[in-house]
Order: sequence, then structure tokens, then C-alpha cells
Amino acid sequence: MTTQPYDILIIGGGMVGASLALALQPLGYRIGMVDAYSFGTSRQPSYDDRSIALSYGSSLIYQGMGLWDSLQADVTPIRQIHISDKGHFGAARLSARQEKLPALGFLVESRVLGGCLYEALESSTVEQINPAQVVNIASLAETLEITLEQQGKTEKIPCRLLVAADGTHSKVRQLMGGAVTREPYQQTAVIANVTPEKPHQYRAFERFTANGPIALLPLSDNRCSLVWTHTPEGAEQTLQYSDKAFLQALQQAFGYHLGRFVKTGKRTAFPLVLSKAQSVISTRTVLIGNAAQTLHPVAGQGLNLGLRDIAQLAELLASGELEPGSTAMLQQYARARQPDRETVIRYTDSLVKLFSNDSSWLGHGRACGLMLVDRLSPLRRLLTRQSMGFRHRKTRLGRGLPLQRA
Repeated sequence: MTTQPYDILIIGGGMVGASLALALQPLGYRIGMVDAYSFGTSRQPSYDDRSIALSYGSSLIYQGMGLWDSLQADVTPIRQIHISDKGHFGAARLSARQEKLPALGFLVESRVLGGCLYEALESSTVEQINPAQVVNIASLAETLEITLEQQGKTEKIPCRLLVAADGTHSKVRQLMGGAVTREPYQQTAVIANVTPEKPHQYRAFERFTANGPIALLPLSDNRCSLVWTHTPEGAEQTLQYSDKAFLQALQQAFGYHLGRFVKTGKRTAFPLVLSKAQSVISTRTVLIGNAAQTLHPVAGQGLNLGLRDIAQLAELLASGELEPGSTAMLQQYARARQPDRETVIRYTDSLVKLFSNDSSWLGHGRACGLMLVDRLSPLRRLLTRQSMGFRHRKTRLGRGLPLQRA
């Protein structure tokens, strides 16, 4: 490693960190990316591959980065979204056709997106430092000094701007003393791929139940990606079901919109929590993605919000008007991101709390609300644009345009 300062040092090489590195790569900055794991690609297909929901707005960001052509052949479009509340009449239907667009969003398998990002990184100028751990951060006059531990040895490297993309339990955020609020939902998400009897016809379903939402999203080969919210005890029981018992329980909770469920893959689970950094900036440091906010998976907003973090940060760095890591640059970033960030956090949190409630009067109110959304085009368009990632300030990448350094 060199002692010459990096212009930008990214901690975390997951989807958000790798995407940021590639977004910034054309700008000519000296960029390093640190990750606790060795990078690699896996092209071996599997029925059980985890999937990620990309909004249409996120597809434009990847288009602006020059990656969408590589991804497009391996994504599944979402052309309709059907929203319902179990035990109550009324449903809302969102359609890409109404927006005169090819899709509201896309499902992409994690290995496909990861493979695309890592292959692009291999031919980039981004310096990859892995496997390595951040153990200390010190503030100097014009840089930060990052102490990394790699293969039992420590080394100190300076940078002008440190970007924390290291997830919900961000080590960077901890070392910088950043305060965070955490609100457990007392819910656990069970994840699986399932196959229904009927063709999904590129429809996604969000069905609310007293225990939380069930999301069913279209994949290739008529598979569907399932995110099924339970109480922690219910999730534990669901993981222990046989495949037959699991499919029967899912059928009862979801209904027969797609006929019978005929196959399931392996099941995994994780607890759900709202985690929010009180500030997304610190001395020469910015938090993005799950390091800044970790959301409930309802409406699939998490990664898409992180990609808009990337687009905004990249636009500021492309302008050349502000020094990377300067107080003025960081404050401008925080101001620009606050409205979108607060809106999405409030939106997802409100959905969970409003619909994870079996109160009869609330149920009737929700049913009326869904019917109004379905019948009133302004309300329907508002919800559709939120799901597509369009209710925010448009950056250059967010319009599908490449960045150029001023």
C-alpha cells in the first residue's frame, strides 16, 4: 500500500460500495476500496439464488454508469404490482403501461449483479485492498489516517474523503463516534424462492397480513422471490417446516392469485430493524447505504435508496467545485439527500406500522385507502413514482446519463 493519500477511500465492497467505486472511476480520482472479504465472482446458477429488487430509477443509474447493457439480459422486469390486505376487500394495482415505461422495476439475482460489478472492477483503476479490516481512524490536518489490519499486519494510509459503505453495523460509524437510533420491528423475514402453478406474468405482489407483509416478486423460469414477514417465533417454526408444510402455510397466507405453489427452495431468515444514523456525515467522512440507514424490506426501498446516495455523491465529486472531504462538500451532500432519505424512511416505517395491525377499524380504513389508490389516478401515480424511485431530485446518473468531471 502507498502512503500517498487516496482522494476517496471506500470501506465496504458490497453492492453499494462496489457501485460507488465504479460510478466514480471515470472521474480521474485516486480511489481505494477496502473489504473484509476477498473479491470473486460466481456464475454457477442455482434455484436458491437470492434476488434484489431494482427500481426503474436504479436501472437508469446503472445505465449512466455504463453497466445496464451487461445486466439487462439477466434481469426480470416487474410490469405490474398488486397490493392487497389479507381479510379485507380492496386492492391497488400499479402498472408500467400506465407510466408508458417498459417496467416499474427489475429483479436481479445477487450473484448476477455482484458478478457484473466485480468484473467491471477488475478492469478499472480502483485499487482493491482485501481482505482487510479498519481498526482505527485518526484526523490529521488535511486528511484522515486509516489504520488497516491485513494478514496480521497493520498499515496506516491517508485519504481525503472516507466513504462508509460497510453495512448496518458499520465499523467506520462506530470509530467516528456516530450516533444511531435502532428500532426493532419484532419481525423476522423468511426468504425463499418458490414456483407457482400459474405464470407470474411479470407481476409482483405485496400482501399485508397481521404479522407483516408478504412480498412475491417475479424471477426467471416462473420462479418468484419470496420475502415473508413473521413474528420471531413464527419464523422459527416456518424454518422447521417440511417443504410441503411450508407451501401449504404460504398458500393459506397468500391466497391463490398464482394458483397453487408447487416448489420451494431453501429458506433463510433475518430479523428486521429500522436503523438510522443521526448524521450521515462526520469529519471527512460520509455514510451511504445501510451504514446510513437500514430499512424494513417492505416496498423494496433499501438498495435503491443507497444507489441514490451514490448518484448524489458522485455528482458532487464530478462538479469539481468542492474538495473531496471538505466540510462544504459534506454539508451540501447531507442537505441534498435529506428529503429523499427522510421520505423513504417515513414511508416504509409507516407502511409496516399501519398494515401490521389487526384492528378492525384500521382494516376497513386500509381497504378504503387501497381502493382509492386503485381508482384515483393522482394517488396511484404518486405511489407508482415512489416505487420507481422518481420522487426525488434527479441527478445526472439518475437520468441515465454518464458523469463527466468538470
